[in-house]
Amino acid sequence: MSIQQWSDSIQVVDLSDDPAFTDDLATLTDNIEAKPTDVVLNFASVGFINSSNVARLLRLRKKMMALSRRLVLCEASSQVWSVFLVTGLDKIFEFHKDIATALASIQLLPPKK
Repeated sequence: MSIQQWSDSIQVVDLSDDPAFTDDLATLTDNIEAKPTDVVLNFASVGFINSSNVARLLRLRKKMMALSRRLVLCEASSQVWSVFLVTGLDKIFEFHKDIATALASIQLLPPKK
C-alpha cells in the first residue's frame, strides 16, 4: 500500500487487490485513529472487491464520520463500480473519477452530515 500524506489534513491511499486490500485498510484505520485526516482511496489497481472488503470499507466510513473527516473513493474500475451499484453503496460513499477531482472535492466542499 502506498499512503501519501498529500497535505497535513489529507492522505491519498493507493489500494490493490486482496490480500493486500485487507491489510491496507487495517493499517489505514490505525493511522486514522492516531492522526485523523481526510482520506482519498484510489481504486485504480483494484480489480475486484468482495463482501469482506465492503464490510471493512463501511467500518472505515463509520470511523471517519465519527471523527468528522471525509472519505472519498476514486478511479473504480467498472467491475468494482458494479459492486457498489448493485449493493446500493454508490449512494453511501462519495465517488470521483480521478484523484485530482477527489482532492479538489475535499478542499472545496464541506463534509456531508
